Amino acid sequence: MLQRKSPDKNTGHKSGKLLLRALVLLLGLGSVALVGAVSGVIGAYYYVAPSLPQAETIRDLPLQIPLRIFSRDGRLISEIGQSRRVLITYDEVPKYVVDAFIAAEDRRFFEHPGIDYRGILRGVFQKLTTGRVASGGSTLTQQLARSYFLNLDQTLERKFKEAALAIQIENEFTKEQVMELFLNKMFFGQRAYGVSAAAQVFFDKELEELSIAEAATLAGVLPAPSRYNPVRSAENALLRRSYVLGRMQSLGFIDRAEYDEAMQVPMESELHGAAVELHADYVAEMVRREMLNRFGEETYTGGYQVVTTLDSRLQAAAVYALKNGLLEFTRRRGYKGPIKALEFDPALLNEDFTRWPDEILNELDQYAPGGLSVALVTGLGDDNSASIILRNGVRDNVPWSGISWARPFIDRTSKGPAPESVTDVLAVGDLIYVMPTTKGSWALAQVPEAQGALVSLDPNDGAITSLAGGFDFATSKFNRVTQAYRQPGSSFKPFIYSAALEHGNTAATVVDDSPVVIRSSELETDWRPINYTGRFYGPTRLREALTRSMNLVSVRLLLYETGVGNAVRHIAKFGFDDNALPRNGSLALGGGNATPLDMAQGYAILANGGYGIKPYVIDAIYAADGSTLYRADPKVVCRECEDEDPVGYADEREAVMSLEEMADVALSYRPAASEAPDLFANINKAPRVISEQNAFLIQDMMRSVVASGTGRRAMALGRTDLSGKTGTSNDRRDAWFGGFNFDLAAITWVGYDDDVDLGPGEEGSRTALPIWIEFARTAFDGLPNHRMPMPKGIVSRKINRETGCPAAAGDRNTMFEYFRDGHVPVCENIEAAPDIFNSPTSREGEEAEEEPESLF
Repeated sequence: MLQRKSPDKNTGHKSGKLLLRALVLLLGLGSVALVGAVSGVIGAYYYVAPSLPQAETIRDLPLQIPLRIFSRDGRLISEIGQSRRVLITYDEVPKYVVDAFIAAEDRRFFEHPGIDYRGILRGVFQKLTTGRVASGGSTLTQQLARSYFLNLDQTLERKFKEAALAIQIENEFTKEQVMELFLNKMFFGQRAYGVSAAAQVFFDKELEELSIAEAATLAGVLPAPSRYNPVRSAENALLRRSYVLGRMQSLGFIDRAEYDEAMQVPMESELHGAAVELHADYVAEMVRREMLNRFGEETYTGGYQVVTTLDSRLQAAAVYALKNGLLEFTRRRGYKGPIKALEFDPALLNEDFTRWPDEILNELDQYAPGGLSVALVTGLGDDNSASIILRNGVRDNVPWSGISWARPFIDRTSKGPAPESVTDVLAVGDLIYVMPTTKGSWALAQVPEAQGALVSLDPNDGAITSLAGGFDFATSKFNRVTQAYRQPGSSFKPFIYSAALEHGNTAATVVDDSPVVIRSSELETDWRPINYTGRFYGPTRLREALTRSMNLVSVRLLLYETGVGNAVRHIAKFGFDDNALPRNGSLALGGGNATPLDMAQGYAILANGGYGIKPYVIDAIYAADGSTLYRADPKVVCRECEDEDPVGYADEREAVMSLEEMADVALSYRPAASEAPDLFANINKAPRVISEQNAFLIQDMMRSVVASGTGRRAMALGRTDLSGKTGTSNDRRDAWFGGFNFDLAAITWVGYDDDVDLGPGEEGSRTALPIWIEFARTAFDGLPNHRMPMPKGIVSRKINRETGCPAAAGDRNTMFEYFRDGHVPVCENIEAAPDIFNSPTSREGEEAEEEPESLF
């Protein structure tokens, strides 16, 4: 039997010594290598350090922050710039958002000094063994340094610079400040810079509203934003999110239940715009142009914040009223048919919507102007309803009540017969526009060809409180409030009447409404203006003529009772330029050209009692750091600046009042400038351009227009403080209404951009006035009546309605009229002049007609 040989003790002893020597040698070599590596790192640091920027300069390096535009009450209107970025502070970041980025990028962030030595050594080893650096274990601080100062070259020199900068940054800033800088700086794809902007772009949420799953999604994007952002690839984003959630659980940031819940959340793959809170695209463009003039290309990256004068409540009302009014107008003109007809197989209704043919999906996904929606007709019902499917796959129907309006369009002046069934209007496969109704259903719609404008001003300083320059900014950036020079027609007459009052006429002045022929070198042919009805009404008081918008009275009043030159000089004080002031008789009927903003300025001056305010829309401009760069200093109405004793407290102010007495008069105490000059020293006072008596009289005459004339539809608002005037230009190419009280003035205009006829029956009272009423319904909601108080120098007298003279004893056909003191007419006791132009019928109770301008 073979026996195992016993080991030699000497041999084992020798082997142990050799092993020990080998260990000592390796430790020595390792120590030398370590010392060499450390020396190399230190040497490399001092080698690259002189060429590095100072870490504290991060504070001075501007981030590319877009221009942000707000309403006066803080609603975001627009964000303009190539980069989307919203700056946040560390305290505003939810903890789980910070945890997600630490789990995904740098689990030892709150422990290391800016670099992770294991990552550095791994990078060195990769360079020595493979000749390149495939990964480097960069910390968040290193990524921040690279993003601010370095490039993405995969070289050891860049890695050393990155590490050196990271150490400087950590020495300069706290960990919380570093994290704040990181979350504001990093790029997430889809033009989103910073985590707050990314939350808006990918999830349409504010940062504090993010869920754990959404925070993990954003943290997972950073290694490769172009590949991992959910809009580009939902699948890749889902894989990255799963990785981050797993890391968050393993590090104890979330528990198992939170992990399971987050893993079940579907990945959202949709691109969202800025979190716009108020639609005011035309105002945003006005601001952008002004900012570009002031700051050049830095406008888009400098982080400027502009506060406009818009009131969000009024702006929303203006946009809605204009769109709704234009949609109503286009209904009256007839239905032009579907967007297009598609081949549609009803069998598709049984299939997954996402698998429908691309042609249909692409058509449904097209842009719909003005808040409309694109829909595909998928069936027609026996009840004359239409089944539809929308871009998101939602199925619904359009009832007959939303279709029956669609008489076929023939041309801009005519349409076909009313449809009797849904098949007269729609067919399966029709791609159509639909709009929501107040009843919660859908209605057939179409994009209006006509355009419009609505603008309102604060009469006290000219602030533009709302502005809608067209139906849809995306399809037409032409701002009709500021750029459309149109004939104002009869809406211009209040300025003619104001000039007439200034030159000796009164609201009771009688002017003959009879034929007139005007010859002028500025007109190509003889001018024979006519009234809308074709009739002539004979002698007519000015109040009645304005109420009924009589053209011939206006022409005679201008030419024979005022004078063109006098009128032009007077009306120019309202801010109108030469475009609006032709030096001939057509001026009487608004034959010049003015923008809706021009008209709004003029009406605002009438509304405020005669002070020359100017419209403005930018209230303030702030730098990215919040410092004020500009603050508007508009001319403001200051009645106390000129009144000697506006409220009659002269006696009380002469004596020393107790605190109790002061409290009693605090709200009504309004001293004049002569009594308390210090209170008015810095006021940029608006100049008076017409007398308060003139303004009061025109306001009151225009209240008659609303009470019983061409603007009487506005009485539906149930108010007694509204003054207004309709206007329809020559050949019904423009429809206007302007109205105001003591607190607000607003103008609406409707017309075609190519300046053609609006169509039969389309005039100021039917086309523009309903838009103004819809706006005013919101603008004046809950507010008390507020009209201009009767100023000194105004008296009231009872007059004869026919003659305009002070009423004689026994007169029954009488009314009270306002006059400037000293301008009450003195008349002989004569009978009313007969109407020699028309059949002898009484005008009492006759409907007030809308009077379009008729130049020839």
